[in-house]
This record gives sequence, C-alpha cells and structure tokens, in this order.
Amino acid sequence: MRRQAFGAISAALALTLPWVAVWSATDLFPQFAPAALRTLSTLWTVVVTGLAVLGSSFLLAWAAETAEKDVPRAFAIAVLAVLAVAPEYAVDALYAWNAGQFAGTERGIEAGNLAVANMTGANRILIGIGWAGIALFTIFRRGASTDPAVEKRPGLLADVVTLDRDIGLEIVFLLAATLWAFLVPFNGGIDIFDMLFLVGLYVCYIAVILRGETEPETQHVGVPAYLQRFSRPWRIATVLLLFAYSGTMIFTAVEPFAHGLEELGQHVGIPSFFMIQWIAPLASESPELIVVVYLVNKARSTAGFNALISSKLNQWTLLIGTLVVVHSLALGSYGVLSFDFKQSAEIWLTAAQSFFAIGLLLRFEISVREALVLLGLFLSQVVLEFLLIREAIALPVSSTDLLLGYSVLYVVLGTALFISRRRSFGRLVRRTVGTVSDAMPIGEERPHGVDD
Repeated sequence: MRRQAFGAISAALALTLPWVAVWSATDLFPQFAPAALRTLSTLWTVVVTGLAVLGSSFLLAWAAETAEKDVPRAFAIAVLAVLAVAPEYAVDALYAWNAGQFAGTERGIEAGNLAVANMTGANRILIGIGWAGIALFTIFRRGASTDPAVEKRPGLLADVVTLDRDIGLEIVFLLAATLWAFLVPFNGGIDIFDMLFLVGLYVCYIAVILRGETEPETQHVGVPAYLQRFSRPWRIATVLLLFAYSGTMIFTAVEPFAHGLEELGQHVGIPSFFMIQWIAPLASESPELIVVVYLVNKARSTAGFNALISSKLNQWTLLIGTLVVVHSLALGSYGVLSFDFKQSAEIWLTAAQSFFAIGLLLRFEISVREALVLLGLFLSQVVLEFLLIREAIALPVSSTDLLLGYSVLYVVLGTALFISRRRSFGRLVRRTVGTVSDAMPIGEERPHGVDD
C-alpha cells in the first residue's frame, strides 16, 4: 500500500509542477527565469493551469478523507468544500475588487455586474450540472449495483440515489440562505446586512458541525488509508500541508486559467460576458466536481453529495457575503456592491433554482427523472439565452424576461414539491432544530436525537 499511495501522491504533485515552474518564472523569480516560461501562449497557459487544478483536486480529496479521523466528517467535508471552490472565490473577488477600484466609472459598473454574473453562473452550474450530473453518474456508473446509496426501483427512470439524513442540517441552512437571496436585489445591491446574515449563517453552521463526534470507524482505502496510519501529529501536519499546497495551487492558477479560457472563447466568437458568466465558472468549479466524482467512484456517494451541498451552502453564503467586503476594501470605505436589473433577475433565477433543488432533496433522495429535469431546465435556459444574445433565434421576450420566466417556473415547481412533501419538510426542520439545540444548548440541555 505504501508504494501505491506514494505513487498516487507523486502523480498528483507532478501535475502541479509545470504550473509551479511557470508561476515562479512569472511572479516569484522573473529575473532568473527563461523567456519561454515567461511568455507562455494562451493555449499552453490553460493546459498548464488546468493540470495544476486537476492535481490539486486529488490532493484536496485525500486530505479531507484523512482529516475525518480527527475531526467530524461534516467539518472535514466543509473544509474540503471551501478549498475546492477557492478558484471561484478568487475569480469573483477579482471583479468585486475592480468594481471598488473603479467605482463611479463605466469600468467599475461593468465589474460589479460581472461579479454578480460570475457568482450566479457558478451557483447554477453547481446545481444544474453538479447535483444533477453527479446523481446520474452515481446511478449509471460501472459498479453502481454495489453502491448502498443506489436504490433500484420499478418504473421508467425511477432509480434513485439515497442520501444520508445527516445532511438535513446543510439542507435547512441552505434553504435559509436561499430565501434571503430572494431579498438581496431589493436592497439596491449586496450590502452589509447581506454580509452579516449570510456569513453569520455559515459561522453558525460551522459551530454546529464542530460539536459533532468524530467517526474513526469509517474505512478508507488508498492514499487516505495510508496517511491515517501516521501518528496524530504527523497526520495533522500532512493534512494541513496538503490543504495549504493544493489551495495555493488552485488560488494562483485560477486567474490565468479563467482569463485564458475567455481569450480562447473570444477567438471562436463567444461573447466575453457569456464567457465570464459560464465558461470561467465552469472551469473554476472543476476542482469540486473532480473531487466529488472521485468520492462517488469509490462508492462514497454520501460523502460526494455532502461535498456538493456544502459547496453550494458556502458559495451561497460566504461568496455573496464577502463580495461587499472585498468591494469596500478596494473602495477604501464601506460601499454597496451595486448591479443592474438584469443581474437582479440573475440572482432571482439562481435563488429559484436553489429553492426547486432543495425541494427535490426533502426526502433525502433524487431520482433519475428528477436529475434529468434539473439538468434539462438548466441547459435549456443557458442555451436559449445564448441564442438570444447571439440573435440566432427570434423570441417575443428579452434575455431578462427569459430569466424572470424561468425564475417563476422554478418557484412554482419548488412550491409544489414543498406542499406535496410537507410532512418530510416538517420532520427535516424538527430534526435540524434538535441538532442545533444539542450543539448550542441554551439553559438546560435537550436530549439528543429529537424527532429522529
């Protein structure tokens, strides 16, 4: 096992080394670097940074699995989710910073719109492609018949992925963030109240899961199994080193990766705004999708979905909440991160999609049919909007009207799900209230496991 684990870690590190060389040549030691490394073409920049993101994704997954021996699994997954979406944080923070630096100018206004567009695109990709795609992959992949999370049911496309009920905490917190997100556009932009509520919500969530119990009995294989054999001090140091190294690689590679993709897209006629909203987030979301595919392929579907849901929660709380902080730092004083009405529609659509997706998970399962509906709605909206922007089709609505129309559709479908599954929703809320009360008792402690 030692040789196999060492070989896997070496291979993942090798994928990151070309970017280490290029990054050192361009940012750290340009005076000592050969010109070939300092003048890399756009295509090769995308390739090198993409490989670094890929290798770092595996290092993140191994570190998170190894950490489960010492901290609650939910907390390890939450840390993994935060680091895995670091590329998206970096891209969005760049636009929020530019919005503050060039406030009051056309460039600043455009940057504010792009910050919101990038954030909403990333969130919708995470659900539309992430949740739906991973559900379908879990059911149809080779070896799915031996996965305890996959349940065969009679009927057309009726097979389901069953989820651990412990993720109910994340679902309820995500619902609270989603309902708040509907209100964000009414404040004229992302402001301090959004930051206080959304960041506070995530801090509360972390406080609750930190009080959970570790689960050392979980059986791991491969690299995590090998690393968990280390003594506790060496194991913790190794995990922190893997987190730090992979996080640094992702953080430094994301900007040239995203900008390189934008340039390549422009060469083939894809509008810049569309690239920033969809192609750049698709690239920056790739680490977490790779991590989840890795977990699912090891028949750890529950951990995979936990990572996806936790990623959505921290993007829908920390990402939105911290944008105003970055904007204000660049501005030199407090300022609301404003955006135009089209971006308001983007936020409403993103919140509506999240509302519908949460409705699908109220019974802690998602079927092939439901995953296809989620994927189909996402793809149809993106394709129709792209065709409208390119004037390839003529519709009696604008692209903003299209966003509002899909928002209404998602809300109607989501409301129908919440009504039909109201008993499941009630049990979910009561269970979550019990979990929070056990973790943060006020006065007398409540007995564990309220309304299980």
